[in-house]
Amino acid sequence: MTTPASPSGAPSPRRREAVHETRVEGFGTVRVVPVDPARDIDLLYGWVTRERARFWGMLDHTREEVLETYEYLDSLSTHHAYLIHLDDRPVALFQTYEPDADPVGEYYEVRPGDFGIHLMVGPADGGARPGFTGTLLTVFLAHLLAEDPGRRRIVAEPDARNEKAVSRLLRTGFVLGPEVELPHKRARLVFLDRDAFLSRASSRPS
Repeated sequence: MTTPASPSGAPSPRRREAVHETRVEGFGTVRVVPVDPARDIDLLYGWVTRERARFWGMLDHTREEVLETYEYLDSLSTHHAYLIHLDDRPVALFQTYEPDADPVGEYYEVRPGDFGIHLMVGPADGGARPGFTGTLLTVFLAHLLAEDPGRRRIVAEPDARNEKAVSRLLRTGFVLGPEVELPHKRARLVFLDRDAFLSRASSRPS
């Protein structure tokens, strides 16, 4: 996970307002809700400090450090964090950023309309489901592009060693960019063209 320079998956007891909600046939209701750092800290800390989340870069963070990180992100207008709920259960963490306001923007030529994302799927509950991550990613990307027509290209920079994440992004329509040496990791840039994604989505069987 990249942030600017600065300092249990149980359902929430109270349903919070979503910025996006959609029903996916045969999958469930997917809701995108902004992270509330104080309310979500137990969930966030439990997710980002597990070994399975090692590429997120926060394994050695204390609970207080995780809280401080998400409080800082929450204070910015250029970076945002969201929990993805499936049928009111949090299942994934997505973060968005404007590349020209993020460290990654210093390592590639940012284009007008570029918009960055990070993704982490939470621990599986009841075993893996085929197509689970792909469905969540597609819903979130469709929301981001519909939310702002000025977003022309989605950028992601997973750890270059995280072959599973890179492969997942490529299957969603991203194309490979260069590897770059960020201060905290060697990353593989990948890019998703808005028009290509929407064309691909419209051609899927309904």
